[in-house]
Amino acid sequence: MTFGFAPSSAASTSSADLSAASANPGARLLEPTEWAEAGIPLLRNPREVVSGLHSRHRPGPSTAIVAVLDPDERLRASASFTRRPAPADGWMFRNTLLSQLRRVIPHDLRRRTPVRTAVLLYCREGDARWTEEDGAWMWGLRDACTLHGLRCGAYITLTRDGWQVLGEGRGGRRPNADSAPEPFALSEAPPPLPRTGGAVSEVLRRAAAR
Repeated sequence: MTFGFAPSSAASTSSADLSAASANPGARLLEPTEWAEAGIPLLRNPREVVSGLHSRHRPGPSTAIVAVLDPDERLRASASFTRRPAPADGWMFRNTLLSQLRRVIPHDLRRRTPVRTAVLLYCREGDARWTEEDGAWMWGLRDACTLHGLRCGAYITLTRDGWQVLGEGRGGRRPNADSAPEPFALSEAPPPLPRTGGAVSEVLRRAAAR
């Protein structure tokens, strides 16, 4: 299926602006303070989101997972890919993220206000402290969301020390880059519906009616 793309302010950037940005890769990153001031929506349950993505994709070092959540933080689409060994460049990260988003979910550019939110989980070496590579991913995520009609959501790092929502100060030790994935029942899958009918159900019904 092919989806059309409506014009957006981000897509109408002049060629002069594009050339200037391309010539200055260092400008294509966001500092933690800039990220915190950008009004990025907070996840209600970040550990549940992290655990669900970790269980589904089982990321290793240099693996990025971009996921789209609905307003209730239910996972609607996700894609994982391995970062190529090249200098961190927000422009290239933006293009890669946008390509992955276009592959897994239609755009929302026709909506006046974005409804769905994209989050990015990146598994990498090192500790949880911010790096310029993180700043480039932040820049790329924000721009890719604008071009796909999504809200820009959390940027999360996953290291051997655990996970960290950058710009928020929230994190945990599990899951981490070395931990085994949790069963889906603990992270994403809803509890099974009760079975109806049969002798057991009749006994429970009578007990509840007493």
